[in-house]
Amino acid sequence: MARNKITVVGAGNVGATTAFIAATRRLGQIVLVDIVKGLAEGKALDMAEASGLVGATHASPVLGTTDWAATAGSDVVIITSGIPRKPGMSRDDLLATNAKIVRDVSRQVVEHSPNTIVIVVCNPLDAMVHVAAKVTGFAKQRVMGMAGALDSARFRYFLAAELGASVADVQCVLMGGHGDDMVPLPRFTTVSGIPIRQLLPQDRIDQLIDRTRKGGIEIVNLLGFSAYYAPAAGAVQMAEAILRDTKSLLCCCAYCDRQYEAGGYFVGVPALLGRSGVEKIVELDLDDAEKAQFHESLGHVKELVAKVHELLPEL
Repeated sequence: MARNKITVVGAGNVGATTAFIAATRRLGQIVLVDIVKGLAEGKALDMAEASGLVGATHASPVLGTTDWAATAGSDVVIITSGIPRKPGMSRDDLLATNAKIVRDVSRQVVEHSPNTIVIVVCNPLDAMVHVAAKVTGFAKQRVMGMAGALDSARFRYFLAAELGASVADVQCVLMGGHGDDMVPLPRFTTVSGIPIRQLLPQDRIDQLIDRTRKGGIEIVNLLGFSAYYAPAAGAVQMAEAILRDTKSLLCCCAYCDRQYEAGGYFVGVPALLGRSGVEKIVELDLDDAEKAQFHESLGHVKELVAKVHELLPEL
């Protein structure tokens, strides 16, 4: 059986961490590619030297390179390249620079791995997934974004910490764009099957929702730059679901047309991931308030996509 091949584009904090987690999960051959000479190569060597310390039984499967030819035939490509947020910046402030980076990267993906599945990580997430989909021309189920996996993980952690419970027991659904108007859904949030509203008062749930929405900037303000451990783990979780065909139901940025009356946009929804990518969008029966929040968030995504087309009219 052929070994899976995963390309991680960008050897910065998110990309290098993604490659390392994927290596420890033994997902296959990993190619870490970056335009900066020596950056991916050096980080790949560092990972190789750690292999004996993290339970590996063979040499590190991470190859660092500047040569896109080494990525040929990838099963999954994870795009992390782009400038990160700094204090005082919103995700939207990254739009112009990152749209051009994702455009150029997507062209390389088409040339070297025309049958791959693409997971986008860079911000503003939903708009960058749109760029990747437009440039690659891939079937919509083969292009997606890592956002809901991260945002739901943050919400789960905050709830678990509040309750003193295991984060593994917390399950939640988070929808909408990857921004301050994302939509955590308490009605679909449980701890070992117990609805969260049976365990916490609504005002405290609202406070934790607000912290989740601001989870990214909280870390930016502490570090001076964007988070990378949790985003990387979210990307690997999605890649693993695809490569191992686990049919995992995860929150992620996926293409919706009739679903949720989205009208043909990539936006955060619960989706079933397997070997062919996004295999199913799960449509929840949202109440009126939840629908209103979702469509408000979707409206922001639509605004960003319109700005992308102004910046990159060739799309």
